Amino acid sequence: MDIAGSIWSFAAVVALLTMTPGLDTALILRTSLLGGRRPAWGVTLGIQLGTLCWGVLTAAGLSALVAASQLAYDVLRWVGAAYLVCMGVRMLLTRRERLPEEQRPEEMRFGKGLRRGLLTNLLNPKVGAFYVAMLPQFIPEGAPHALMGLALAGVHVVEGLVWSVLLIGFASWMGGVLRSPAVRRFLDRLTGVVIVGFGVRLAVSE
Repeated sequence: MDIAGSIWSFAAVVALLTMTPGLDTALILRTSLLGGRRPAWGVTLGIQLGTLCWGVLTAAGLSALVAASQLAYDVLRWVGAAYLVCMGVRMLLTRRERLPEEQRPEEMRFGKGLRRGLLTNLLNPKVGAFYVAMLPQFIPEGAPHALMGLALAGVHVVEGLVWSVLLIGFASWMGGVLRSPAVRRFLDRLTGVVIVGFGVRLAVSE
């Protein structure tokens, strides 16, 4: 398989992964509906920056260490699970009359979204395990591993950004309907349950 064929094949695989409903989708939709476009783009860029970091770490061989070492994987898994559960519980306990976006300036909301997206991605060892398992299969013989790993991660980032544009656009289009106090409370509770569920699942997974 040549370089072009590898990139197209990898793009097809990660496209399915990107569009599968999961933690990233829930975070982007929730942030967009309750906070608006800028914090949602903060979450999006944080997630994609984390994806790029995992690609670079895989190319450098560091995430292979996480995949190979049970202790390293377990430490990252438990830290990630604790982070997700705490974030989900905070959403479940949020009082709608004290929304962060009503108290803080726009720039801080974007920065908080960026940090949340980045940490959510980097503290998920399954992302690293996915890259370790998948990337070597799409690196042609003789191709420079570091550059090819970075290129494939870049493909994943571009697809994630395109999908996020659709999610944020949908949330903005439905914003008038979905931003009533009752719906906002429901969205916080639903997203909180989903994120706590992901955290518990990460904690108990082998």
